[in-house]
Amino acid sequence: MQFDPDKHHRRSIRLKEYDYSQSGAYFVTVCAWQKENIFGEIKNAKMLLNEYGRLVQEHWEAIPEHFDNVETDEFVIMPNHIHGIVSLSNVGAQFIAPFRKATTENQGVINHAPTVGEIFRAFKARCAHAINQIRNTTGVPLWQRNFYEHIIRSEDELNRTRQYIRENPARWESDDEYSL
Repeated sequence: MQFDPDKHHRRSIRLKEYDYSQSGAYFVTVCAWQKENIFGEIKNAKMLLNEYGRLVQEHWEAIPEHFDNVETDEFVIMPNHIHGIVSLSNVGAQFIAPFRKATTENQGVINHAPTVGEIFRAFKARCAHAINQIRNTTGVPLWQRNFYEHIIRSEDELNRTRQYIRENPARWESDDEYSL
C-alpha cells in the first residue's frame, strides 16, 4: 500500500509543547495488542502472572538499568494491559558521546535525557522481543500502538495514582479493559 498523507496520518495524543524529558512523575498505561488477555489472570482480586507477565515484570524492573535518570514506582500488570508510574530526574548537562570504535561514527553525537516516549518504546520493544522468542512469533505485535500517559502534578495526585494502581486487580471485572 502506498503512503497517502490524507489517509495515513497519526495525530499525537501528547500534550503540545510539553517536554516529556523533563523531571517529574508520569502515569502510563500500555495495552496488549487487540486487548488480548496474555499476561495472566485475576483470581480473588489478585493478579496471577503467567510466563509472559513475569517477563513484563522483569523488563519493568530493569528500566532504571537502561536509563540513569528514571526510577520506577507503583506498577501493576493486568491480563491485557499495564499501569505504572515512572519518575524522571535531571542528571546534568548533555554530553558528547565517547568514541566506541576506531571510526568517527559516534563523534559529535549529543546524548540527552530520554523522553517518556523513548523509555516506553524501548520497554515495549524489549518485552515484545522476549515474549515473541518464546512464542516463536517474531515480529508479531505484543502491544497496541502508542500508550496513554498522564503528567502527575502534585504529591496528592501521585498518592491517588499509586492507590488506583494497587487497587486495579480488585476492580478488574468492572474495568473497561475486562474481557473473558
